[in-house]
Amino acid sequence: MDITQSFYDNMATQYDKLFLDWQSTTREQAVILNRIFDENGFDCTSHLLDCACGIGTQAIGLAAMGYHVTASDISDGELAEARERAQKNGVKIRFEHADFRALSETFTEQFDLVIAMDNALPHMLTGEALETAVRSIVAQIRPGGIFVASIRDYDSLLSSRPPYSPPYIHRTEKGQRVSFQTWVWNGDIYQLTQYIIEDEESLRISKFVCEYRATLRQELTDLLLACGCSSVEWKFPEETGFYQPIVVARKQQIGL
Repeated sequence: MDITQSFYDNMATQYDKLFLDWQSTTREQAVILNRIFDENGFDCTSHLLDCACGIGTQAIGLAAMGYHVTASDISDGELAEARERAQKNGVKIRFEHADFRALSETFTEQFDLVIAMDNALPHMLTGEALETAVRSIVAQIRPGGIFVASIRDYDSLLSSRPPYSPPYIHRTEKGQRVSFQTWVWNGDIYQLTQYIIEDEESLRISKFVCEYRATLRQELTDLLLACGCSSVEWKFPEETGFYQPIVVARKQQIGL
């Protein structure tokens, strides 16, 4: 099991603590994504694959809006959590264990929409690994369909290589919950340590470690175009209301 699987397996039951209200976040992010889909000619009759679904933050909200959602992830721990949350929310989602570097090993069909949100792609620690992932993902999109993903604003972060991210402080009924990350850089790769501090009826501190590669927008744009997309557009938080830059790439139509 690699460091990414271990990170998410270990964090699965606590991932929602990164949010003040995870349930509200699922609805808010679904609205943002639905607007992007609508702008590109898709509605809730579309078939969607969330290929890095985690605990279902986007998949559950979109299923609640009526989308036909299939969700996959490399972490069995997060898939188990997502299944339970989907059931509690009364939504129907097909869940599969799948590595987004090799989606064709799990899926024979193509989808109108494929998403990979919350900085999933920068888990690819080399350019070759990222290209493998992009080729795999684009292959599962129907001609004319779109890929939507979000990554951190590494174009800005690489200039300063910050040693930590600002903390999130959430007031709760029993006290407060603080989450923050420390980053140790080695070139364009950094080790991320996620801390969650629960200072409520008792003090509890959790720690999770993973690695990322700072992926520049132009690199991802070039790969998407080289792997069969006809257009690539970047949308930024001030436009979308989402906390990270979002890329929207349309797969080339057959014969065009």
